[in-house]
Amino acid sequence: MKRVFFSLCAGAISCALLPALAIAQSKETAVLRFNHTDGANPTAGLIDVNGTLYGTTAWGPNCPKVGTAGCGTVFSIDPTTRAETVLYAFCSQQNCTDGQTPQASLIDVNGTLYGTTQWGGAVNCANAGYLGCGTIFSIDPTTGAETFVHSFGKGKDGTQPLAGLIDVNGTLYGTTSGGGANCQGSGGCGTVFALDPKTGAETVLYSFCAQQNCSDGSEPFAGIIDVKGTLYGTTMFGGADGGGTVFGFNVKTGAETVLHSFSGGTDGSAPDASLIDVNGTLYSTTTTGGSNANRQYCAGGCGTVFSLDIGTGVEAVLYAFCNHPINHECRDGDFPVAGLIDVKGILYGTTPLGGTYYLNGTEGGVLFALDPNTGAETVLHAFGGSKDGRNPEANLLDVTGTLYGTTIGGGDHDYGTVFKLRP
Repeated sequence: MKRVFFSLCAGAISCALLPALAIAQSKETAVLRFNHTDGANPTAGLIDVNGTLYGTTAWGPNCPKVGTAGCGTVFSIDPTTRAETVLYAFCSQQNCTDGQTPQASLIDVNGTLYGTTQWGGAVNCANAGYLGCGTIFSIDPTTGAETFVHSFGKGKDGTQPLAGLIDVNGTLYGTTSGGGANCQGSGGCGTVFALDPKTGAETVLYSFCAQQNCSDGSEPFAGIIDVKGTLYGTTMFGGADGGGTVFGFNVKTGAETVLHSFSGGTDGSAPDASLIDVNGTLYSTTTTGGSNANRQYCAGGCGTVFSLDIGTGVEAVLYAFCNHPINHECRDGDFPVAGLIDVKGILYGTTPLGGTYYLNGTEGGVLFALDPNTGAETVLHAFGGSKDGRNPEANLLDVTGTLYGTTIGGGDHDYGTVFKLRP
């Protein structure tokens, strides 16, 4: 991979004050461009099962109850031939009891795919015309048969899961962004739950905002990870300063511990993404906060990449976005909502905004690499929107050295893409 290093200078910005921005000449290829009949606007990443990629789209061809946008799909794609198959289109059942609007990635458990939908199900949430408080579902990838596993919204079991699931020794774990036993006046503050996939029995392990002023965190938008029997995750809000948290949850004791409360300042704010564990250090992103505030809509900072030591709870900002503004444009990316992946010691991620290209007045976003040892960021690709896609919001997938991902817009019909890039 050839890299070109240069400094960006414009207006009153001094070249002496800006470190060089690395721009890599990596070629990105759109593997699939959605056309709505096969799904639209994928907000989730992909998984690889025996050489076939599986994913979800938030919208799709069905869903007459909420208009023509559709209620989402589960799809597969052969990365070699680019052949796509729609395995299931949601809202094929009356009132969307099968689920509606999947926002998260799938997991594979012994050949069956499991996922969540933000809306739909048997319990009515009565929010903006959407039916149901969300579901857990399974898909047989061979037949495309969907099975309703659990419907959220009954009592205190949580509502609106935005994140995917993890499998730990046959039990599925996840989060809901709302609901739970607390904060019921405002819709609830979210939960951590467990589910037996064989019986569909769901158990709320923890309800957030159990402490005054939600110092334990509130509204987990992201999923959790398992590190030696402890579940780790992030909350978008809450904490000691209201900027969100990194938390740990002990499954055996039911104890929740806040490892870090974001201040909303230079240490970051509003983490929307899940964590990864690399040899005892957690890595992720925050959507806002950081030391740079170069545009009107990110006056509080344009987001960060951070690390956190599990043993000490010490958080460190590895990179603050919008470090290279030109005419108030964040060439290095901004507002990261996706998590990171580690490939041979280098962290890779995306931002939905920033970059060098515009479509209808909106930046296309970037795919970046970051060296956690030096904090050096490299923009591998700036999305242009028309063909390669725009506004990536999902985690990347590494398949033998090639990165695969999704964009929520762009492509031939502006319904999003599946892309690949080899760094």
